[in-house]
Parts: sequence; C-alpha cells; structure tokens
Amino acid sequence: MKNPEGKRKKAVALKYDKNKSYAPVVNAKGAGLVAENILEEAQKNDIPIQEDPALLELLMEMEINESIPEELYEVIAEILAHVYRLHEGEKAGLKK
Repeated sequence: MKNPEGKRKKAVALKYDKNKSYAPVVNAKGAGLVAENILEEAQKNDIPIQEDPALLELLMEMEINESIPEELYEVIAEILAHVYRLHEGEKAGLKK
C-alpha cells in the first residue's frame, strides 16, 4: 500500500500463508527509498497495490512478522478477496 498524497512514500507488504498463520502478517514496511523498493518489487511480480492512507498508517505501526489485529480482519479480507478475483480473472484470460 502506498501513500497517494505526494508526501514521502510509505509502503507495507502483507503476506498470508494459511498453513503458517491464522492471519496475514506484515512482511515488509518502510518509507522513502524502502517504500519505493517495496512498490517496485510488487509491480515486478504483478502483485496488486492497494492505496488506503488510513489503513497504511495503522499497518505502519506494526512490527515485521506481526499478525494483523482482529480489528483489521474485515478490511484485509476484502482486499485479499479482490486480489483473488484479479488472479482468477487473469487465469481465465490465459485459458481462452
């Protein structure tokens, strides 16, 4: 996720492995050059980027490898569902 307001960029990467954790965890986070690197890697790997400044600020307060709090489950689930639909749409497009 990135900050769209022209301020110093910030980014947080989440990772979810249902076999290792009951909730997504903060995989990487940073500001400035670190944020730019996170966003560049996401783009290189076709990982969707969600822009939500309020959510970004909450996630920036978390530690690396920390599971997201229960209060964020619903919003993160919505984002993950959107990402899943994007990937399924890409797969369907490849099969045509």
